[in-house]
Amino acid sequence: MNSRRTFLKNFGLATAGLALAPSLDVFAAKKAWFDISLAEWSLHKTLFKGDLKNIDFPELAAKKFGIYGVEYVNQFFKDKAKETTYLKELNNRAKDNGVTNVLIMIDGEGNLGDEDAAKRKQAVENHYKWIDAAAFLGCKAIRVNAAGKGTPEQVKGQVVESLSTLADYGKKAKINVIVENHGGISSHGDWLSDVLKTVNKKNCGSLPDFGNFYEYDRYQGVKDLMPFAKGVSAKTHDFDAQGNETQIDYERMMKIVKNAGFKGFVGIEYEGSTLSEVDGIIATKKLLERYKSL
Repeated sequence: MNSRRTFLKNFGLATAGLALAPSLDVFAAKKAWFDISLAEWSLHKTLFKGDLKNIDFPELAAKKFGIYGVEYVNQFFKDKAKETTYLKELNNRAKDNGVTNVLIMIDGEGNLGDEDAAKRKQAVENHYKWIDAAAFLGCKAIRVNAAGKGTPEQVKGQVVESLSTLADYGKKAKINVIVENHGGISSHGDWLSDVLKTVNKKNCGSLPDFGNFYEYDRYQGVKDLMPFAKGVSAKTHDFDAQGNETQIDYERMMKIVKNAGFKGFVGIEYEGSTLSEVDGIIATKKLLERYKSL
């Protein structure tokens, strides 16, 4: 209880008046073509410092930011995937605050494109518990990575095999397996879209991240991945005086997303260093809200 009081105090949630008009936000979201969720990675510095715990994340999203969808990151509750008591409490925290558990981002469980067949099989099996946890939490998806060594064609074959197996496992629990452009060959939109075409399973799709294309054109990359998108990651780093993201043309990006017929959660993933994590999340939310009436 004391740790909970400390959490409330640290984030200014001790008084009800600090919530950001949740009822208004909910009504606005119903009229919009997309909903806003919060990726837990936006608060990774705070979490690593120990000033926020994963269990408190849904309450913070709702009361501090007026955001009612959350995207967890597995490394912040890595030893809890099979702990039913913990997952029940996390579910209760979300429900008590009117929050939807959207997905879990999975890292550190092995490479799905590993050239070693035994390691690849182990990596796939390591993800099973997170599919089970996602289903328990009422999430719709887990986000995975398409990492591996070899030529693009070799990695493609290895990743296709792993994703196919994971998607079959996820289908039983009605969980989507979605891949983010997350570095290496996976940050080439044409390659990743080809992987997903080859897998060709309804519950295997993409999570396009606006910021993770590097040498590949980001706008083309989002176009490549939107036909498979079951979520969108709205990456931000810095903002100008008018509240625009300085590296990404958000109007152009959101038009690409809408023109693809997307309806669902667009997740805030603030990774900047100029603004604090709290201020960066608030700035990203304001930016996204401009495009709800596109």
